[in-house]
Amino acid sequence: MGLGKRCVCMLLLAALVLPVYGQEPGDEEPWETVEAMSSVEDVSAKVGAAVLVEAETGQCLYEYQAHARMHPASVTKIMTMLLVCEALDGGELSEDTLVTASAYAAGMGGSQIYLKEGEQMTVSQLLKSVAVASANDAAVALAEAVAGSEGAFTERMNEKARELGMADTKFSNCTGLPCEGEHLTSAWDIALMSRALLQHDRIRQYTTIWTDSVRDGAFGLSNTNKLVRFYEGCTGLKTGFTQEAMYCLSASALRDGTEYIAVILHGETSAERFEAAKLLLDHAFANYKAVTVTPDAALPPVAVTLGDADYVQPTAAEAPRLLLRKSQAGSLTQTVTLPESVSAPVEAGQELGTLTVWDSGGNALCTIPLTAGEAVGRLSFGRIFLRLLQALVVSG
Repeated sequence: MGLGKRCVCMLLLAALVLPVYGQEPGDEEPWETVEAMSSVEDVSAKVGAAVLVEAETGQCLYEYQAHARMHPASVTKIMTMLLVCEALDGGELSEDTLVTASAYAAGMGGSQIYLKEGEQMTVSQLLKSVAVASANDAAVALAEAVAGSEGAFTERMNEKARELGMADTKFSNCTGLPCEGEHLTSAWDIALMSRALLQHDRIRQYTTIWTDSVRDGAFGLSNTNKLVRFYEGCTGLKTGFTQEAMYCLSASALRDGTEYIAVILHGETSAERFEAAKLLLDHAFANYKAVTVTPDAALPPVAVTLGDADYVQPTAAEAPRLLLRKSQAGSLTQTVTLPESVSAPVEAGQELGTLTVWDSGGNALCTIPLTAGEAVGRLSFGRIFLRLLQALVVSG
């Protein structure tokens, strides 16, 4: 056997033995090779749009062309995954539900796991394929399992977009593949749906996978989001690439209990989108701190006039989070405003006063209601009369 034929045979054997890896077009470029950006301001020179937000509060720390309507490519699948997670939480599907691939789903191009018509996979395997390898065929199979067809699912996507306040968005499919009709969104709207997806803790078990497989190891999955491997605390979330959209990314990372989302649209190269997201996330972790507001000291009880208890204990109605510059976080002060007394009856949860948080410049950052921790009933006429008699006896 000649050398050429031996090489061909070896390659065919390798293809049969080794797992096949699905790949999003253009993601083969190592992101580390790009020239490092030195400041947040450099981002606007390298990408079409960008947004940086804190995941829990939604507070925006940086934006560039935040509402410019652009093609999102596979970042679209954040909404697809969100609706699948809602179906799982609502009991419409379970992770073990078997989904049968339709001819339509099996016919998707681009990144895929090469589903065959009639092939069955669990929701968990399909969701993993979407989150890790950006598989278009898996996304459509899930869409059909949730809504019956991709068209019906896309209607749900647009309904959810309206519910989330995504005013810049119109979806025409569940994959982000080029299509007829309007399929546009903005960096701001992507941040909104990314926040919504991260509220479903189950998604992190998929979006943080670096490499895995389906079909009992026969088909390998490699995460298109290189930050999962190379950025500390990365929790996801989704890459995207088409010639029209160029290189897109919604990247999330969690450290010390605080999670940030950096959205990049229309990067010129794969490397630049990752570097831009990394720079924004670094900026957030280096300069900001999330503070949960609680009273600095025990709140004093408030006297109750004509109550069946003499006092009611106020409590903070909520414990909001403030995202502050680290230099500011250590210089906060609080003022508590409470009346000397209230008249019975007092209902549980009734507002009694306020707690206000101030920065070092005298600016009010937030005001929290202080409410009654328990109900206090009003004394009956008989008990009031009894108290008067007791007071007369004591004084006599």
